[in-house]
Amino acid sequence: MTDYKYDELLLRVEKPSRYLGAEVNSISKSNAEVLFLLAFPDSYEVGMSHLGMQILYSILNDLPFVSAQRCFAPWPDRERQLRENRLPLTSLETRTPLKEFDAVGFSLQYELSYTNVLNMLDLGGIPLHRDDRREHDPLIIAGGPCCFNPAPLVDFIDVFVIGEGEEAVGEIAAVLRRGKREKLSRTELIGELARIP
Repeated sequence: MTDYKYDELLLRVEKPSRYLGAEVNSISKSNAEVLFLLAFPDSYEVGMSHLGMQILYSILNDLPFVSAQRCFAPWPDRERQLRENRLPLTSLETRTPLKEFDAVGFSLQYELSYTNVLNMLDLGGIPLHRDDRREHDPLIIAGGPCCFNPAPLVDFIDVFVIGEGEEAVGEIAAVLRRGKREKLSRTELIGELARIP
């Protein structure tokens, strides 16, 4: 998997700018302790217009130990390219595959995006069912209005944030950092996250 391959394929999609990540105020950090992906299960245009995602991106990247990056659901032409070329779905900022992040946080704004969550996990090389995930897999977190009833996605999401994500995301990042430093297991990490009010 090379940047060249990704760039070459972009020449054949309807809107290449959806996948470049070179907007004004985009942030790319190196050597951060915690890699946190903000995933929006809809197209780039819909996700980038969501103010909550912009706020979380800013809060996380203001923490010196966190690199927050973004990913949006690919349009069908891009999804077809990724599948045909066996390339993973990646972040915009550094083209890091989803499975290499410490946490992937989905913003669930409406129920019709649930299938996109599963599609993005599959494209990112992450097991769909939480019970199938192993220690090296990222923690899958979901927040947003749909999480007030987490039941429909309970088999697929490791942690739900019920309430204002802007208030909890800094604490979540701190727990992820401590979990890496103390080498906590997935189960222990989820237990620690459950203590956040």
